[in-house]
Amino acid sequence: MTTPTGGERLRDRRSRRSGGMVPEAGKPWHLVLAALFLLALALPAVLLVAPGFRGPDAPAPSPTVPAWQQAPTALSVPQVLAPLQPSAPVPVPAAVAAQVEPVLSADGGGTFTGMVQDALTGQVLFDRGGSEGRVPASNLKLLTAVAALRTLGPDHRFATKVVQGPAPGQVVLVGGGDVLLGAGESRPGQVMGHAGLATLAAFTVQALRSAGTAGDIKVLLDDSLFTGPSLNPNWLSGDVEAGEIAPLYPLALNSARFDPAVPTGPRPQDAAMAAAEAFAAQLRTAGAGTGLTVAAGVDRSPGAAKAGAATLAGVDSATVAEQVDLMLQVSDNYLAETMGRMAAVATGRPGSNDGATATVTAEIAASGVTPDAVKLVDVCGLALGNQVTARQFTDVVRAMTTGADTRLRSALDGFPVGGLSGTLDTRYGDSTTSGGAGLVRAKTGTLNTVLALSGYVVDADGRLLVFSFIGNGLTPGAAGNKVALDRAATALAGCGCR
Repeated sequence: MTTPTGGERLRDRRSRRSGGMVPEAGKPWHLVLAALFLLALALPAVLLVAPGFRGPDAPAPSPTVPAWQQAPTALSVPQVLAPLQPSAPVPVPAAVAAQVEPVLSADGGGTFTGMVQDALTGQVLFDRGGSEGRVPASNLKLLTAVAALRTLGPDHRFATKVVQGPAPGQVVLVGGGDVLLGAGESRPGQVMGHAGLATLAAFTVQALRSAGTAGDIKVLLDDSLFTGPSLNPNWLSGDVEAGEIAPLYPLALNSARFDPAVPTGPRPQDAAMAAAEAFAAQLRTAGAGTGLTVAAGVDRSPGAAKAGAATLAGVDSATVAEQVDLMLQVSDNYLAETMGRMAAVATGRPGSNDGATATVTAEIAASGVTPDAVKLVDVCGLALGNQVTARQFTDVVRAMTTGADTRLRSALDGFPVGGLSGTLDTRYGDSTTSGGAGLVRAKTGTLNTVLALSGYVVDADGRLLVFSFIGNGLTPGAAGNKVALDRAATALAGCGCR
C-alpha cells in the first residue's frame, strides 16, 4: 500500500474543490485547455443526437373537454311543462272576479260579457252575462273546428283529381275541397301548397302517355261539390270588396289569394276557374315534347264527372288537423267556410252555407255543448247575424282541452299564443299585459264594433282555466278594448286566486 505524499494530498483537496479540473503534476496546461475546448464543442452535438437514442417524447396530456362539448351518449330529455296535476288548487270565484272585473271594461261605448271555468271540473269561476247571445266575430271558427274534426277526422285529406273526360281528348279537373293548392310542385312539408298543380300535371301527362294518348287535350272543370250561392248574402259588400272573403268553390289556389304572401286586398272572384287555368298551363308545360298539346281555355263540365270515370292522377291536401290549425292561427275566413261545407258533405248534407251552419250547430251539440241561443248565418264569423254565448265558447274550449273526444285535441296547436304567434303575435307587449305573453292561448275575433277572445291558460298555481270574453257595440278603433281583453286574460295567467 502506497501512502500518499503531502503534495498528492494537496492536489486531491484542490481537485475536489474545483470539480476535478486541476491538472496533475507533469501534464502541460495547453493540453488540458485543448481537452476542455473539445468537450465544449461535443456537448451540443450530444444534446442534438440524444433524442434519437431516447425515442420520441411522451405525448402531452390532452386538454379536458367540457361536458357540454362532448359527444352525447343518449338523447336529451326535452324541457317541457310538467303534466297538469288535478290536485292543483281551484281558484276562488270571488278572487278571480276581483282580478278580472276592474280590467274588463269598454273604452267608450259597448259592453263586455265573459265566462271563466275550471277546465277539469267545469266549475264557473267568473260570469258576467255568460249566457247572453253575442256577435262572436272570428271566435266562431272554434265551433267550425269542432265540426270539421268530428265529421272529417284529424287525419283526413282532400283529393284534387284529374279523370277521363266524357269525350276522347278531354280530361276533367275535379275539385275535392282543397283550397290551399299551390301553382307549382307539391310541398309536402307545408300546409299551404301541400298539393301542387305542377305535380298534378306531371302525373296526368304520365298517365296519358301510358295510355297511348296523343294530340290535343281539352281541360274541363268540375266544381260541383259545393252548391247554393257562392257568396253568402249575410256578408257585407264592403267586406267582400276588401278581400275579407270571396265566392266559395271546392278548389282554389292559396285560399283564394293571388299571392300566398299577400293575405289582404282583392281576391279572384272565380277561384275554381283560376285554379283550372293554372292547371292547364302546367299541363301544357309538362306535355311539351311528348306529343301532347293543350287546347286554349278551360270550360266548366256540364255536370259532375261521371261516376266511375277513370282517375288519371291526383294530389292530396294537408290533413284536416293541419288545416284547422292554420285556420285558427291566421283566422282564414275562406278556409273556415270551406271546412264548414266539407263537414256538411261528410254528413250527407249539401255543400252549401245552409248545410254548413246546420252541421256546425249539430256537431257542437254532439260534443256536449248546449246549443240553446246559438244562431249561425255563416261559419267563419264575418256576418253580424251570428249569436253565441261566452258560456258556449268556454264549453267548446273545455271539450278541446279536457273532453272525452280526443280528436278535438288537434285544434289546440292552432290557438295563437300571446306575443308570439298568429293573430296575437303583436299583442301582450306592454307592462300591463306582458305577464300573459307566452302563456295566454286564445282565438281572436275582430269586427268593426266587435272584439272577442276565447281560449285557455294555466294559472300561477298550475290550474288549467278556460275563458271567453266578448265585446259588442264597441266604439270602432278604440285602442283600449283589445287591451282590456288582454289584461283580463293576463290576470288569469297570474292568478293565484285563493
